[in-house]
Amino acid sequence: MKTIIKGGTIVNEGRSFVGDVVIHGEKIESVMPSLPQLDGVGEDTVIDATGCYVLPGIIDDHVHFREPGLVEKADIESESRAAAAGGVTSFFDMPNTVPQTTTLEALEEKFRLAAQKSHVNYSFFFGATNNNTDLFGKLDEHRIPGIKLFMGSSTGNMLVDREEALDKIFSEARLPIMAHCEDTAIINRNMKEFKERFGDDPPVWTHPLIRSEEACYESTAKAIELAVRHNARLHIAHITTQRELELIPANCLHTITAEATVGYLLFSMVDYEQLGAKIKVNPSIKNFSDKQALRDGLMDGRISVVATDHAPHLLSQKEGGAARATSGMPMIQFSLVTMLELVDEGVLTLERLVELMAHNPARIFEVRERGFLRPGYQADLVVVRPHSPWTVTPDTIESKCGWSPMEGHTYQWKVERTFCNGHLIYNNGVVDRIYIGQPIRFR
Repeated sequence: MKTIIKGGTIVNEGRSFVGDVVIHGEKIESVMPSLPQLDGVGEDTVIDATGCYVLPGIIDDHVHFREPGLVEKADIESESRAAAAGGVTSFFDMPNTVPQTTTLEALEEKFRLAAQKSHVNYSFFFGATNNNTDLFGKLDEHRIPGIKLFMGSSTGNMLVDREEALDKIFSEARLPIMAHCEDTAIINRNMKEFKERFGDDPPVWTHPLIRSEEACYESTAKAIELAVRHNARLHIAHITTQRELELIPANCLHTITAEATVGYLLFSMVDYEQLGAKIKVNPSIKNFSDKQALRDGLMDGRISVVATDHAPHLLSQKEGGAARATSGMPMIQFSLVTMLELVDEGVLTLERLVELMAHNPARIFEVRERGFLRPGYQADLVVVRPHSPWTVTPDTIESKCGWSPMEGHTYQWKVERTFCNGHLIYNNGVVDRIYIGQPIRFR
């Protein structure tokens, strides 16, 4: 049986044209300009996509789905459901769960859970610590995207700040290193100063002054220096400042690359006044000028990937200020439609959006047969419709935490259908809760 997505504007590999995508089983059979006679034969399903845009399924290279160990906030089932509703067909999950994904056994347990629960395609980063580089050689490079390094983190033993440990990680990693770059000593010094001024829980607007531009810049510069010294592949997660961007080479997808996440492209410091700790994330959301620089970086090649850093917490855990409120926000269901609004604003083109959210994650991490609309590739794709206003309300939110910083916002774009491995996983508001995605293969 075939599915024919007919008459939509296909956006793929730098081109946009009205065409048809033919899906046969799990694979894309053909991508071609629309043919009037292509009406389907026998049991074929024809979907009229007139007026819609047909994009490769989004690959989110940076999520926290919280399972195992933190499932009161989120789990693989709920967050992969939110992914499907947002047009995201593949995700790479981060290692700071409980237990942390810093052993081979913990990594295998995550794959086991996802094989039972994930509605979209999945893989998991392996977490670096000060003393687990001996496991790097035992990792299957065909199953995981890379190694996650926290160069500024207070998450258990995942902070790596010893010079000898960092040298060993960058010299021995055969896989791409995704680095969270903040300087912990600078953050601790700033927190001490603001607690002296404001008490034990400084107001949330001080968060970008505590987790400051300096903390990000110094750590990112260090990561780049290590990567150059050891000829390592470095992918800098959630870059936040104009100064950091000045360190990033443009269009170097196989050396040093940078990721922007949706929240930093959407919000700036002024939004703390209205949204408070709902937009408290690490690294912190900073100045308007930093937001503008990141937006500029989308088109000039210094930003290579747009992801979410999707990080749900219970709303009760977001209460408080810079010290007490947890950091992180859920965005995976709204990442694509948010970026489509930036297309409408003229921040980037639709073709560049597809590069940043589908093609480049596949290129950088060498994802097999995903990220493009090509014959023979897995049929991961999303159909979106413009000029279809809808408002985010609690009943539209699929994430387990039940809230979003986008509540009350009216979008003009709508995800109509999401296909994962040729299967219609999301259809106009309904997620197929039975379907299970596939483990992603690399290299």
